[in-house]
Amino acid sequence: MTFTDVRRLELDADTADVALAMDEDAFRAFYDRTSGALWGYLSRISGDRQVADDLLQESYYRLLKCGMAFESEVHRRNYLYRIATNLVRDTKRGPRPVFDSGVEMADVPAPEGRASAERLIAQRDRRRARAQNRQHQAAALPRAAQARRDAAAIGERCESAGSPRL
Repeated sequence: MTFTDVRRLELDADTADVALAMDEDAFRAFYDRTSGALWGYLSRISGDRQVADDLLQESYYRLLKCGMAFESEVHRRNYLYRIATNLVRDTKRGPRPVFDSGVEMADVPAPEGRASAERLIAQRDRRRARAQNRQHQAAALPRAAQARRDAAAIGERCESAGSPRL
C-alpha cells in the first residue's frame, strides 16, 4: 500500500457518509473500500498470497465479531489493520501442526505422564540438595579458614577431619 492509497482511503472515508453501525450494507461498503489495500498489506507482510486470503477473511470476521462501536471510519480501519497485523504475527510465531495429514492418532503412543512427573520431582530434589550442599560449604569455609589461622598462630598443622582443606 502506497502513501497515495492511504491518503485516498482517508479522503474516501472522510467524504463518505457511512453509518457506523455494521449492518450488511455498511459492512459491504467498508469491505469494498478497504479489502484491496488490506489484502496487499497482508500479502506483503506474510509473504504468501494464500495466507493473505485466509487472514483477510479472518480479519473481517474478528472485526464483526468484536461488536465495538467505533468513533469514525478511520478508527474502524485502524482497528482492522491492528487485527490483521496481530494475525500475521500469530501465524509466524504460532505452533506448526504436530501431525501430517497421513498420521493416524491411534498409531501415536500416549505420553507417559507419571514417568515425566517423577523425573521432574527427582530433578527438583537434586537441585535442592545441591543448593543445600553449597550453603553448607559456604558456611564451612570461613570456619576452616579461621581454624587454619589459629593453628598457624600457635605453630601447629590443622589436619583434623572436621575442617575442610582449602
